[in-house]
This record gives sequence, C-alpha cells and structure tokens, in this order.
Amino acid sequence: MRSLCAALMLSLSVGAACNTKPAAPAMSSEPPAAAAQRAGGTVLKLESGFVDAHGALIYYEALGNGTPLLVLHGGPGASHAYFLPYLLPLARSHRVVFIDERGSGKSEKLEDATGYTVENMVEDAEAVRQALGLGKIDLMGHSFGGVVAQAYAFKYQAHLSHLVLASTFHSTRALNDVFIQMKAKMTPDLRNRINVMEKAGLYGRGKAWERGRYSGEYMAAAWGEGYFPYLYQRRPDPNYEPATSLDMSWDLYREMWGSHGEFVVDGNLKSVEYADRLPSIDVPTLVTVGDHDQVPPSIAETMHSAIKRSVLRVIPQSGHMTFVDQPSLYINTINDFLGGS
Repeated sequence: MRSLCAALMLSLSVGAACNTKPAAPAMSSEPPAAAAQRAGGTVLKLESGFVDAHGALIYYEALGNGTPLLVLHGGPGASHAYFLPYLLPLARSHRVVFIDERGSGKSEKLEDATGYTVENMVEDAEAVRQALGLGKIDLMGHSFGGVVAQAYAFKYQAHLSHLVLASTFHSTRALNDVFIQMKAKMTPDLRNRINVMEKAGLYGRGKAWERGRYSGEYMAAAWGEGYFPYLYQRRPDPNYEPATSLDMSWDLYREMWGSHGEFVVDGNLKSVEYADRLPSIDVPTLVTVGDHDQVPPSIAETMHSAIKRSVLRVIPQSGHMTFVDQPSLYINTINDFLGGS
C-alpha cells in the first residue's frame, strides 16, 4: 500500500514535496445551487406568498419541481403546518403547493365568519391554481381538506390529473353516526365529564373558543382523551398536548363545525352530503385511511365504491395522522399512485 505522502504526491505537480502547501483553488463562478447538485445534492427552493382570492389573501408555500400537487389541510381552521416535515419528500417528484385556507394559519381572517364555507374555499384553491400558473394539478385533501377537495372535483374536474382523499368523509350524517359510536365506546367517566361540560354551554352559544371555567378541561377530555386514540397508533406524537397544541382559528371552526361539542357537526358543514355526487368524479382517485382512523375505514370504503376510478389504501397501524404513523409507507403510497394512471 502506498504511503499517505506518496498518494498525496500523485495529486500534486511534478517535483512538489509531500509537505508542500498546494495552491488555493481558484474561486468558482458556478452558482451554489448548481455546485450542490453537481456534488450530489439538490437545492429545492421554497417560494411563499399570498394570492388575493375573491377578497381573501391566501397564503401559500411551494417547493420542488414536476407536476403540481396542491395540498389542502384539515381542521377546519388548522393550517398546513401539521403536514411538515412529513410530506416534504413529495417535493422530490412534484411541485408541492401548501396553502392555508381562508381564515386559517397565515391567510386573511374574515370579519364576517359566514364567509367560511366549503364553496368559498374551493374558489380560493382555484384562484391559487390560476395565479401560480399551475395548469393541470394533482390535488390532495386531508380530513376536512378532503371535503374541499371533493367539492373542487365536482366543479373543476377538468383541471385535475389525480385526486387524493386522505382520512376524509363525504357525509356529515355518517360522520355524526361515527361520533355517537365513539362516545359510546368511552369509559362512563370520560363520557359523563364531556357531556356535563357540553351541557354547561362551553361554546358560548356559537362564539369563538372562550378561555373560561371549562375550556382547558374540555380540550383535555375531548381531544386528549376522546380523540387521541384515533389520531396516532404506531408513532404517537410525544409533543402532543391538547391544551397547547391546537393552533386553530376558532371562529372559523365554530362557524363550520358548530357550537355544541366536538362530537357533533352542526355548523355549515352539515350541508356536506356528497354520496349522490361522488359517482361524477371521473379522475384517478386514491382514497387513504388509517386502520384506527378517527374517520373509519367504513366511510373510506363507501367513497371508494362510489368513485369508479378509485383505489383504496388502508394504512396499517395508523390513526388519523397516517403520514406521521407510517411516513415512508405513506409517501411511497402517494408517489406510486401519482406516478401511475
């Protein structure tokens, strides 16, 4: 084996000694991104901004290259933040565009809460598509975002290449039935605590979330004990704390979800009854659901049966946050689907 000195000498000019300091490399005018890619890395630039959509400024973040994939978050009233970093690998093959729906996250809040409707959010998504020049898109909606994605498909199907409906529902009546069953499976103590606090008027007769006697207790009971078993399975989030983790737009949430409890939808979302309209969706559609999901596989199966060009993927050992429980499996499932058809 050659000595270190001998090996180094092969890379130096003839006659240079082993202890000779080589000349400093010339400064390159190559852009950093190009240099990084040549060295084996790829720079994915993050673009962010606002689209003025029908009187509401909609915040977006976009990164990656390839077919545009527009992603709609749940809540209603959450933001795109809970997708990160789990969905970032999709940017290797797509231009992923996350938005905060009107009233949510960094997007504009409305003075008049009656402007928070599924129909208006569909128009916001379409405005973003047009403003960013995305052309035909793949569209993914998770939870409540899947409701918006379905409504978008009903109106703007010609603009879609693929549709992904993740842990979502097509019928408020069906979802309310699920909540009745969910409450029935609670321990008597938990169910009684939740019922007592709901009857006490926690929601302030439709007002935004109010910090008061029951607020922290109710969040801990409803979200921390009632919902938590359905949120995660394989990889529960160790940082989840229902009293502090819910960065929600509560005026929006109450307008759309309702004001009588977390286990009944009686806001304007009660108009979501899409069973008769699902057969009109004629684009390749992926329906995903966790096997321990808050929105159960039975609802996903009904949606899959009604959408003729759909496939159903039940993600094992997963709750509502399938991409947290099974990050690699979930990304591969999405990529396999979007790469086909």
